[in-house]
Amino acid sequence: MKNIAYISLGSNIGDRVDFLRRAVSSLESDSEIKVTAISSLYETDPVGYTEQDCFLNAVVEINTSYKPEDLLERCLEIERLLGRKRDLRWGPRTIDLDILLYNQENIESETLFVPHPRLEERAFVIIPLLDLVDPGFVLPMRDQPLIAILDHIQGKEGVRLWKRRNGEDVYALFES
Repeated sequence: MKNIAYISLGSNIGDRVDFLRRAVSSLESDSEIKVTAISSLYETDPVGYTEQDCFLNAVVEINTSYKPEDLLERCLEIERLLGRKRDLRWGPRTIDLDILLYNQENIESETLFVPHPRLEERAFVIIPLLDLVDPGFVLPMRDQPLIAILDHIQGKEGVRLWKRRNGEDVYALFES
């Protein structure tokens, strides 16, 4: 598996931890994907449509043999399997999987933009991503390190550590 990708996970309906765990398990059960790391879990205030419950968010690092569009299809399939409904933009969801990065590629197609087009606006994505990459990491086609981008984002106070990763097995976060 030669490609490294980072996928954000979010849930704010029902048993949020269980939906995140099931999403990670679904990724891991795919023979074309190996989950190599997971960030800490963060509870975050909703963005966009704010009349909803708080989210639990995380980022996973994977190795995959999927091409970017195939990885997107797999993420959408996992969302469907876990009951994701797309009734309201930025509305409540059982699970959300977004491809943040795929290698160091800049991808623009009809269905996929990588790096994720709103990554640089979202503390709830950058903070968990920084658990997995060096603070000096520079996004493809950008000139600022990720930590500098985070410094300019408003709303960081709405991202709260919920459960710290301990560097052990990726599923350790989901054990009580």
